[in-house]
Amino acid sequence: MNLAMIKAAKAALADIEGLVLFSKLRDTPLIKAFTELLEAVASKGGNNEEPCLVRPWACFMSSLVETEIACQEGAVPDFYHAVAWMSLTDDNRFTRTAELHPITSGINTFPQGMATLAKLDLSRLGRIAAFAISGVGFYIGALIRQGLPYLAIPAHTIEEEARFLWEVEGKRAGAYPLLDTLFPEQSDWGAALGDLIAHIQRTGAGTLGFYRAFRWAGIPEAALKPVLNPDPVQLSSLAGYEQQRSLVIANTLRFLEGKPANNLLLYGDRGTGKSATVKALCNEYAKRGLRLVEVPKEQLVQLPRILEALRNRGLRFIIFIDDLSFEKTDDSFTTLKMLLEGGMDARPSQVLIYATSNRRHLVKEYTADRPTTAMASNALATGDMRVFDSMQEQFSLADRFGLTVVFTAPGQEEFLYIAEFIARERGVLTEPPNGEAWKTFRANALRWERWFNGRSPRTAVQYVDWVAGGGGFPWE
Repeated sequence: MNLAMIKAAKAALADIEGLVLFSKLRDTPLIKAFTELLEAVASKGGNNEEPCLVRPWACFMSSLVETEIACQEGAVPDFYHAVAWMSLTDDNRFTRTAELHPITSGINTFPQGMATLAKLDLSRLGRIAAFAISGVGFYIGALIRQGLPYLAIPAHTIEEEARFLWEVEGKRAGAYPLLDTLFPEQSDWGAALGDLIAHIQRTGAGTLGFYRAFRWAGIPEAALKPVLNPDPVQLSSLAGYEQQRSLVIANTLRFLEGKPANNLLLYGDRGTGKSATVKALCNEYAKRGLRLVEVPKEQLVQLPRILEALRNRGLRFIIFIDDLSFEKTDDSFTTLKMLLEGGMDARPSQVLIYATSNRRHLVKEYTADRPTTAMASNALATGDMRVFDSMQEQFSLADRFGLTVVFTAPGQEEFLYIAEFIARERGVLTEPPNGEAWKTFRANALRWERWFNGRSPRTAVQYVDWVAGGGGFPWE
């Protein structure tokens, strides 16, 4: 048993070291911990002065629990699917090439040298994934039971962990349908090269192919971070503002079809569904290659770097700036203005900017900023002829968005329609119109908007939430 385990560990180490296109996986916490565990096993030769195996085992188990796929699913994944998930979401030269490869072209037109290297790497990763991790735990437990002094801990603690992994390994079939389809068990992953290329062509490479929404993390990371639990709002669940949304949808569809499309400003009263519209678009068209990248206002100076990260990708991106406004014309203002009007760093054709704001003029205007007759006279006297130009520059940013879609507060009947639509969608209101329950619902909706935040879709949602929770109203 000892010789067989040592031989298997050395073979897996050779596969890890042999990775070429997927070589970055060697630096992931899980594979690094796995490598250290294999090295400890491979160095075991029978004397009691060799390094302890317990610590590498514990580090490996910790890394397995902390893999991103485990965080998503809320449970410890089996090692096989953890390696499959990392292989699918790895961002490398091969996956980027596959993303840009014409979807109508087959594997025969793919660069053959790269295809050969990718196939060999996938075969290696398949063997690594299939390694019997539970066997290592049982192996360590057996060494402990031999009474080796450097393993002076109860054997059953590691054996229990190994038994748990063994049970997970026995039940892993079907746990992750996508991974099982692309990387079926007891098969050569290299044989799935064509299917993997086709999948990447449809969905994109790396994490951009796995998630639909991202946030830009600033310095020092300066990277796109996936949103693990994005807002699930759907276009079909939004009521009212059909004309406004039709404009946004039409512009987005032109963009997805590769036609000229405009940057877009959604302006209007608070709580009218501007942000929800953009998020719903992302959910609606994610399967057509649309990705949402939310950029906080304080990170707008990073826009050139963000554009470089998105340039030369096969997907379509909406840079989403929520609640856009400026206290003054600072560096963030200047960076966004240059991007919108076309600076030296041209905006990639597969990127649009959608912003929401409660202000029509995006820079806060103070009374002192308004040029007066006296200021104009002073400008003539001092030679400063740009006092009016400064004010116009503050107003000009909104004009640089190709489309401005206005979301105004709803009237009474539209507010009631929105509240009723939401309540019926959620099963809170089931009675037909003109019934007593329907009349009570409408009367209380009007009381609610007067007591609280005024008429808006957001207020309607809050009202329906209260109704769904049961109980009386504040005025009862």
